[in-house]
Formats: sequence, C-alpha cells, structure tokens
Amino acid sequence: MAEPALRSIGQVLAKMKPDFPDITISKIRFLETEGLITPHRAPSGYRRFSEEDERRLRYILMVQREHYLPLKVIREHLDLMDRGLQPPALESIRPTVPEERKARPSNPLRLDRADLLEQSGLTEAALVELERYQIVRPNLGTRYYGREALEIATAAKQLAKYGIDMRHLRVVKNAAEREVAIIDQAVAPYAHRRGGSAEAATEMMNLIIGTHAAMVRSAIQK
Repeated sequence: MAEPALRSIGQVLAKMKPDFPDITISKIRFLETEGLITPHRAPSGYRRFSEEDERRLRYILMVQREHYLPLKVIREHLDLMDRGLQPPALESIRPTVPEERKARPSNPLRLDRADLLEQSGLTEAALVELERYQIVRPNLGTRYYGREALEIATAAKQLAKYGIDMRHLRVVKNAAEREVAIIDQAVAPYAHRRGGSAEAATEMMNLIIGTHAAMVRSAIQK
C-alpha cells in the first residue's frame, strides 16, 4: 500500500495562496511554533505536510479570516477536533462594507499584542508606529485590543502595499476626529433623553460613514 503523499512547505504555500492570499511561509512557521500545526520532519530536517496537516492549516486560516479568533480559542477548537468532536459553530463577523456596521456583533473581541500582530500581518515596528500616532490603541485601561484595532491594523497592512504610509493614515485619522466632533455637537440636544444620545450618535455615525464612502466613490469616478 502506497504511503500518502507529503508536500513541502513551498508546495503547501502555493496550494493555499489562491484561497488565502496573505499567507506566507513565516506565518506557517509561526503557527507551527505555537503548536497549532505539527508537520512531519524529513531526515533532512525539512517540513513535510500531510493532507490532514493541510486541512488543519486551512481551518486555522479560515477562522482567523472570517471570525478573528485569537490563537487560544483556535487551539481549543483544534483540541476538540483531535478528540473527534465538532468545534463550536460560528457566524461570520468579517466586516466588508460600511452597512455592516449597523449590526455589529455584540461579542467583544479581545486580542493580546501577539494575536493582533499575527492576525493583521503587521510587523512589530509597524504596530509601534501606529500606536505612536494613536491610530491603533488598546482598549481603555487594558493591554488588549478590540475589533476596531484589528480592522485598522489589517487595513494598514493592506494599504502599505499601495504606498499608503503613516502620513496618509494620520490624514484619515484627523478626518475621522473631525467627523466625531460633528457628531458630538449634533448629539448634545439628545443628552437629557435616556439612551437617546447613544442611539442618535449611532445613527449619525452610520449615516456619516455611508456618506463618506459614497463621496469617496464619487470622487474616484470623476
């Protein structure tokens, strides 16, 4: 009986790339270092991946991209799978368009620094730079990062490919702060109503985000 074929890390990378464009050899090695995947080792020391290793890697990449799960939770899921059990069912929470902000998931995201770096693909130096300009910050009073920090960090990583650097992101941050100032001023008359100010602020935020996106699209078309 023929032994199952094993692939090299380069072959696995090429196979995964169409579905997960951001995957790199460094990321695969990082997941191995974290104990999430355990490829075979040839006598020469090179990694060799079985079909089961690839399925495991594909699952990790999928739940990171679609659900932003931290490594600790992914490890728990993998442990269940190793015992022949089904991991918890998850609904996609991946934000794609401004309209999705009207129905944000209620479960808070809580990432430590290593999780944020791994899931966003940022380097430590890039994250330090984002923090220096307060573009990305931990949740108030904690050392953990939330959903917005991950969204910004992920976007910053992607934008860097197009030459969008910290100078440009500071302009975006300043524009966002001006929009918040408009909301703060407009919401003041609702402050005396119970829950009214929060509801009004949320509605205005969604309207401004949608308007901003439409204006950018209109300007690009021109």
